Amino acid sequence: MSAPDPTSGPGDDPAGLLTLDELTRRSGLSVRNIRFYTSRGLVPAPIRRGRSGYYNADHLARLELVRELQAHGFTLAAIEKYVARIPADATPETIALHRSLLAPWMAELPETLSRKELGRRAGRDLTDDDLDTLNALGIVFPTKQGKYQVALAHLSVGVSLLDLGMPFDAALAAQDIFQAHGRAIADELTELFRTKVWPAYVEGGATPEQIREVVEKFKPVTVAALVTAYESAVDEAKRETVARRVR
Repeated sequence: MSAPDPTSGPGDDPAGLLTLDELTRRSGLSVRNIRFYTSRGLVPAPIRRGRSGYYNADHLARLELVRELQAHGFTLAAIEKYVARIPADATPETIALHRSLLAPWMAELPETLSRKELGRRAGRDLTDDDLDTLNALGIVFPTKQGKYQVALAHLSVGVSLLDLGMPFDAALAAQDIFQAHGRAIADELTELFRTKVWPAYVEGGATPEQIREVVEKFKPVTVAALVTAYESAVDEAKRETVARRVR
């Protein structure tokens, strides 16, 4: 990635510049990490004022993007490839938009609960077998600290399946199906957004804020469309099953 001119850039008014210490406080990263990311071209070189180096909103936005990518499990090589596709003159607002596209699709993030808290939220004590089944369904995940990451939006449905005697093997097989087809749908929708939706709004002169709003509204519409398509497919599958039995 080609870096901007290190002697100037957007936001390089001295009043808006940050020292290295200020950047570490704002970004939450160490001096060592910032210098390492700079050496790898993930952020531009500091802006020189005499013998001192300063940073601006562009540096901070790119560091925050790197942290976001790391939080999503990207390797350093993958982060370098991702950042290399962002124009060197991209504004902090545009970089923030890239971060918004990485945000979890679900509005409600998992919560970390103790086993006692989990039982209270579930409305009853959960056995080890119950927890294994909920884990297979992708609802409850144990942590190294002895607690559980819980998708609370789906917990009541998972408990209802437990009450109906959902076999563990069936839950595991169902989750495999969900993950396989879910990943395929996610890949195709991501490519659709990247090649058709985003370029259309950019060419139309939409601001990063407007595109971010489109992303947020695209989420519930997509989920609703998937539910409708799934319900229609299930109805069609049932009709075909009945027709085969009649024949």
